[in-house]
Amino acid sequence: MTSPIATTIDQRNSGEDIPWNVHKASPTKVIGSVIGYAAMLAVSAFVLLPFVWMVLSSLKPNNEVYAIPIKWFPSVWQWGNYLGIWTKSDMMTWLVNTVFFAIVVTFLQVFTGSFAAYGFSKIPFRGRTTLFLIYIATMAVPWQAYMIPQFKMISAVGLSDTRWSIILLQAFGAFGVFMMKQFYDTIPEDLSEAARLDGLSEFGIYWRIILPLSGPSLAALAIITFTNTWNDYMGPLIYLRSQKLYTIQLGLKLFISQYNADYAMIMTGSVLSVLPILIVFLIGQKQFIAGIATSGMKG
Repeated sequence: MTSPIATTIDQRNSGEDIPWNVHKASPTKVIGSVIGYAAMLAVSAFVLLPFVWMVLSSLKPNNEVYAIPIKWFPSVWQWGNYLGIWTKSDMMTWLVNTVFFAIVVTFLQVFTGSFAAYGFSKIPFRGRTTLFLIYIATMAVPWQAYMIPQFKMISAVGLSDTRWSIILLQAFGAFGVFMMKQFYDTIPEDLSEAARLDGLSEFGIYWRIILPLSGPSLAALAIITFTNTWNDYMGPLIYLRSQKLYTIQLGLKLFISQYNADYAMIMTGSVLSVLPILIVFLIGQKQFIAGIATSGMKG
């Protein structure tokens, strides 16, 4: 039996007329597609508009940022704002501290989350399901409920106002365990059983078999963790008091308190704080989408 596609190709090669319904979509589908794309463009513009305004405001003279009526484009492009903020603030220290915390916490959360998820998914033991449910239930407890006891514990061991306070508190996360377990459950158990028969230890199975298959999910978890750590404000605010340890979020708050009337410079600092997150997401966008799709976290 000849397929419709082959028939269409033969008709095109022979010069015969091709039925209109082969290459023309119905008017209803065309209208639906146009409406769908228009809606997506409208939503995208709505989401991007504040960021565009922030970028343009960072290049304006200070008196034009909140001018009425709104001036979208500056009369004189102030590119010097992106040089001046480095001399007016300790931006380099803030960025270095934030990058350090984001990278270290992301690495630890990805490792501990994926390793714990392997145990819950691939190692049978008594009470595994109950323990997993109890652990995941901690995500429902708001951080404000145990914020004070946590601070007292960190202070009691002398780690307050040190980098260790942020690293230890964020090195483990129930969300990462839950996300990675959802993906590990989709990996056939036969792979683990075959590896055990070949003499591999559980860590060897995790390291040599499971992890190489988990690239997209690991990338998605890494991007989520990196973004959350970068944007964290309350944690550094509570535990870090020395300005040499300030992150970009605390640094911008300090900068705003000192230059609260320099709106253009504030917008410049805000752009610099958002730019690394944007770059990370653009680089790992495909892996992020693939990881969410394969981990059972689709909305």
